Amino acid sequence: MAWRAACIGLLLLAAPGLQAAPKAHDHGVASLSVAIDGRTLSIEFEAPLDSLLGFERPPRTDAERRSAVMLLALLHDGVRLFVPDADARCLPQPTTLQAPALQPGAHAAGDHADLLARISFHCGRPQALRSLKLGLFQAFDRLQRIDVQIVGPQGQHKASLRPPASMLNLQR
Repeated sequence: MAWRAACIGLLLLAAPGLQAAPKAHDHGVASLSVAIDGRTLSIEFEAPLDSLLGFERPPRTDAERRSAVMLLALLHDGVRLFVPDADARCLPQPTTLQAPALQPGAHAAGDHADLLARISFHCGRPQALRSLKLGLFQAFDRLQRIDVQIVGPQGQHKASLRPPASMLNLQR
C-alpha cells in the first residue's frame, strides 16, 4: 500500500497543471496522467484550448460559446472520451474541469489558456484494468500528440500517442 501512495504522490507532483514552475505550452500537444490506486482510476487531461476549440480566449461569438459549452459537456461526461475495460466494472465519479477562459464573465488574461479535466472511476475489479479506450484524437482533430504518464500496481511508465491512436495500454 505504501508504494501506491508513493507512486500516486510522484504522479501528482509530475502531473500537468500541478507543477509550481511554468511549463511549455505547445499547441496540438496534450498531457494525460493516469493513476490506478486500489479501486480508483484517476485521469487528468490537460490541453491548450486552441487544441480543443481553435481559440484560447473567452468565446466572442455565439458559435464560439456553443463550441465551448459542447466541449465542457463532452469532458464533463468522462465516459465519452475515456472508456476503461468493461471487465473492470468501472463507474464514473464526478468530473472537475478547470478552464478559467471559459467561465462566464472571463476576460482575456494572456496569450495562452489551458483546460484541465480530472476524471475518476470507481472500479469493482481494478485488477482487470488493462487498457483505456480514448476518443481524444477523434473528438479533437487539432491534437497531434498526447504525452502520457501511467502509475499503477505494476509501477509507472510513459507513452506518447499520435493520431489515430485510440487505445492506451495501462500495463507495461
